[in-house]
Amino acid sequence: MKFGGTSVGSAEAIRRVAEIVEEAHREHEVLVVTSAMSGVTDELERAARLVPRWTEEDVKNFVGRIRRRHVETVNEVISSNLIRREVLGHVDSLLDELEKVLLGLSYVGEVTRRSADLVLSFGERLAAPILAGALRDRGLEAEHLEAGEAGVITDERFGEAEPILPACRRKAQRTLVPMLRSGKIPVVTGFIGETVDGEITTLGRGGSDYSAAILGAAVEADEIQIWTDVDGVMTANPRLVPDARTVPRLSYDEALELASFGAEVLHPKTVIPARAEGIPIRVKNTFNPDAEGTLITAETQPTDEVVKAVASSSDVGMVDVRGTTMIGRPGVAGRIFTKLGEAGINVIMISQSASESNISIIVSEEDVREAARIIEREFVGERLVDRVKAYEDVSVVAVVGEGMRGTPGVASRVFSAVAREGVNVRTISQGASEVNISFVVSEEDEAKAVNAIHSEFGLGEGS
Repeated sequence: MKFGGTSVGSAEAIRRVAEIVEEAHREHEVLVVTSAMSGVTDELERAARLVPRWTEEDVKNFVGRIRRRHVETVNEVISSNLIRREVLGHVDSLLDELEKVLLGLSYVGEVTRRSADLVLSFGERLAAPILAGALRDRGLEAEHLEAGEAGVITDERFGEAEPILPACRRKAQRTLVPMLRSGKIPVVTGFIGETVDGEITTLGRGGSDYSAAILGAAVEADEIQIWTDVDGVMTANPRLVPDARTVPRLSYDEALELASFGAEVLHPKTVIPARAEGIPIRVKNTFNPDAEGTLITAETQPTDEVVKAVASSSDVGMVDVRGTTMIGRPGVAGRIFTKLGEAGINVIMISQSASESNISIIVSEEDVREAARIIEREFVGERLVDRVKAYEDVSVVAVVGEGMRGTPGVASRVFSAVAREGVNVRTISQGASEVNISFVVSEEDEAKAVNAIHSEFGLGEGS
């Protein structure tokens, strides 16, 4: 059971989580994974960015604010004096460590990826003892563990670490399984991991979902539950589409595509370990636990729905590469993607014209200008590329559904609906699986495009 930042964002929310866990524990062995309290990781990220310019007073003021929030939460959520003292001891020790780390970085005047991961880890490391204390306050036997202790063993790609799954399994089987069998509830820090040498890593923003899937696979869980602040995966972003509704069932492939293209309730990598072990994922609402939620399995129930949901993201940019002399020249795309990969830039989506004279590359918005510069530098002095241009004001729209496989006319309906709203499509991509049709529009047209498709396929409430 993984609980997100809003689920543990206040004393009241933590009490609600403790009730949910207690109820589940009556019938099941329960492993809990927790995010940091809402907003804390953002604050730590800001600190990691600014600390080289901070004074000692700046550091102490920052840590003081973090301390007040967590201490107040402990005092509100735990009634037992003994448990409260123990938890406050953990909190104080961690915050003393955070202060020393930040002071050291302020003196050095530089923050590496390794040290940034250490700073970012404190949010989850503070939340886990508080949630475990809240469970113990209810008479449950709970123990907090850091991710490395529990079994999230990763490589050394600080900032975006990947689990070493055989090592994760071995550690979790030694540590977590005996605890679970004895009736204990392990409360594990999400988002972070540990290298073989004991260095703290992070799994990337939103990585607590991934932590739950890694540990769920390692202990051979019957189900992985992602508890968040919405009723499940929605047919579209409800901020853009007022009549969006919860999707009751998704396949792993559908969930992976939706998560990759903007469905924020689930980290896309969560699906990978769950699918490998055939473990169902259930997305539930901490604030509305009676809601059915979304169940994600290998296969969805048969349905007449061709399209399940429409995802979209405006946190992207497009690099357009044009050159008539690229036609018939092997290796051009390979050179582009090699250079972007060496720079650590992830390519989200690509589209190439049949003439080979144009390649459109979608990357994160923060990477788009650097990606364009890298491509320009790679081909400087050559006549292969005529123009490289970066666009930041774009959005990706992804239309997802297993029912699209082999169904004629789906693309026609998608683009006819968008055209009726006067939306211009910049580039299109569809994988061979036929589960996803993705295309790029201007950012100002994102809502119009999503609403048009949502309506065309009758995805709204009451449809």
